[in-house]
Amino acid sequence: MGMQRRTWLLAALAMAGRPAWGATPAPVSDRLGARRLHLRHEATGARFGGPYHNGLVPDPGALAEISAVLADHHTGAIRGFDPAALDVLWLVTRRAGLAGEVAILSGYRTPATNALVDGAGDSQHLRAAAVDVMLPTARFASVLDAAMLLGRGGVGSYPRRGFVHLDSGPPRHWGEASALRQAPRRDPLAQMAEAWAATRGRLPPP
Repeated sequence: MGMQRRTWLLAALAMAGRPAWGATPAPVSDRLGARRLHLRHEATGARFGGPYHNGLVPDPGALAEISAVLADHHTGAIRGFDPAALDVLWLVTRRAGLAGEVAILSGYRTPATNALVDGAGDSQHLRAAAVDVMLPTARFASVLDAAMLLGRGGVGSYPRRGFVHLDSGPPRHWGEASALRQAPRRDPLAQMAEAWAATRGRLPPP
């Protein structure tokens, strides 16, 4: 290949990797597969909408905003929210096909608030690692099934009160027996793949 032809070929390949003239490159978070949440706290009306994780690491600014939205609504106290709990919420809502804003009944709780609502003494709400997700009746079963199938953290079923509890604590489940599904037996290979992905700071695709 002649020198001139090779030079033109290399130039063409370089130009192919560039955005069109005047175009804005896609945000890094989008290219890496951003994890997005749209949340509304039912008691305060506080909202968050957008990416909280760029696919590799959580976004500190977004986590600060979410922590404020999910603050104890009785006292206003804020505690940094556990990114692993947000990942559980993100995966469950995606797998259940729950689009739009997610209504949160309870996020972080101070010990005083937890006692006021008769929460468990070791509740994950106390460490800002749990959310109670309010759901319409028509979507309750799909979200509960997705949470049980995920097999990560705690899942509490409260159909008569219209919410599902999700947290990043040890895997366990509880709730009203009429609505609680028995989690299907998970594929050991899938569990191994998920564990491997976790060591690399990545979650498996939904």
